[in-house]
Amino acid sequence: MNKHSKLVQNEWDYLSQHFGLCEQAAISRIYSVSTLDLLDPEMCSDYLDRLTVLLQSPSRMITASQFLKRYAFLTSVPLLYAMSVYNKGLDLSIENCSLESSPGHSWLEHVSLADVDATMPETNERHVWRDTVIQAFFAENLGKLIQVMSRVANVPKPILWENVAVRVFSLYEKRIGVKEDQQEQAWGKADFQYLIHEAPGGLFGEKQNPLSRFYGEHTSSYVSNPPMRVRKTCCFYYEVSCVEEYCSNCPKVRG
Repeated sequence: MNKHSKLVQNEWDYLSQHFGLCEQAAISRIYSVSTLDLLDPEMCSDYLDRLTVLLQSPSRMITASQFLKRYAFLTSVPLLYAMSVYNKGLDLSIENCSLESSPGHSWLEHVSLADVDATMPETNERHVWRDTVIQAFFAENLGKLIQVMSRVANVPKPILWENVAVRVFSLYEKRIGVKEDQQEQAWGKADFQYLIHEAPGGLFGEKQNPLSRFYGEHTSSYVSNPPMRVRKTCCFYYEVSCVEEYCSNCPKVRG
């Protein structure tokens, strides 16, 4: 049984300022889209087609890839940060999330939550609680969205899942556990290890863990110093970049 909790104000402020997660009441509903609507293939297709025009993207497939990169940052990153740093589980179920845009500023500026309650684990039950937090978001929200977008945009699922994976890796390797707080380091190390090496595929709505295959060693090349982990798939960011700029870890520019 999980304990009910809430984020305190400074926790909300951090998630909002660094990751774009907000309470729904703070956002205008005029430019809001329910994430649940995107599970409908027709509505998802229409959304991606409108976004394709806005991004001047050459195809719906490339648009879907860019959308998933942004959506993963706005959802999986604050969810996992709250889990591993605050020891709190946020409700990022697909019914609770809305996409918020600001015309003239960002095509997807925030993700907002209607219900901002949180959970905490009972003593000695953190591993059970962690599974609940992971499955509620990855299997029931992100995984379902990837299924639909892969189908309507004809984009391979590995591209979309690697878009998620690079966000998760960056969060744990560059932000969580780098402070002196020993408890944060312990939670972060254990959670990262579990997410990429131990969590079963069912927690993600897949037969196998979709993050594990993308976790490789950092390598050096003439385009990277210090070494970095090269992607296995290309996200096609260069197709929508105004200067045809490649990601620093793009497999197409490695030597």
